[in-house]
Amino acid sequence: MWHFISDHISEVTDQTFICQRASAVSGGDTHSSYIIQSDSRRYFVKLREAHGPDQLTHEAQGLAAIASTNTISNPGVVCHGVAKNDHTSYEYLVLQHLHFTQPDDDGWAVFAHKLAALHQSKQSAPFGWPQDNYIGLTRQINHQSDCWATFFAHYRIGVMLENLAHKGEKLTPIDAFVELTEQYLQNHHPTPSLVHGDLWSGNIGFTCKGPVIFDPAVYIGDRETDIAMTCMFGRLPEEFYQHYDTCYSLSNGYQQRQSLYQLYHLLNHALLFGGHYLSAAKSAIIDLQNQ
Repeated sequence: MWHFISDHISEVTDQTFICQRASAVSGGDTHSSYIIQSDSRRYFVKLREAHGPDQLTHEAQGLAAIASTNTISNPGVVCHGVAKNDHTSYEYLVLQHLHFTQPDDDGWAVFAHKLAALHQSKQSAPFGWPQDNYIGLTRQINHQSDCWATFFAHYRIGVMLENLAHKGEKLTPIDAFVELTEQYLQNHHPTPSLVHGDLWSGNIGFTCKGPVIFDPAVYIGDRETDIAMTCMFGRLPEEFYQHYDTCYSLSNGYQQRQSLYQLYHLLNHALLFGGHYLSAAKSAIIDLQNQ
């Protein structure tokens, strides 16, 4: 397998690469991760068994979409495909290897400026994405719509509630809550933005050249969803929010929408992990119904 991947790297880079060492590193819940290296070069590789849709292909497409805006850095995509190891096929994604460091004094301010630039990059497409992709292990439904309220209510909240119901966890009457969500957002008309889609601290890093984002679940949406996600598992440093608001002020009513936007991710965690995420999602739904 590493020989096949080495050949692919050599082909796309036009430089011979022979993997001399593959070291497993911590990566995430959806794949295995490795650093592979020769005498002079190294790459970061994600691997997952190739059954079902090509999740890593969607990740590569998302990284390419962010890179095309020339706003904020992400790991460069080297190549991706499917390779066999014994009798098992593996999907692989080869990325530029990055050395992460602690942010310098201006790190979070620079990140805020670059993220605002990403969100301000001109997008003419409707809300959604040309194809479905993944948020963690969950298929993210991206049917396109010209109406943000309709898109978020049906293809974010509604789909997640249906996924949970299929697992026997019906948290609320689905149609009624989808209608409530659509009504909640009916007077909010955000400018379409390319969003990272899963922007928490674990998907943000810093190198000597500045901030980097990775592991995206991209789509065209309301950039407030990215900001809301950064507040879910411990807020980012306050200077980030201060500088982001200076670059691209949040719309009136954001604080009221934040919990609704976070509900999408709570529902996904409830779907994937159950436990206290289920009770947290139920509480969030009750709070929104009582507003």
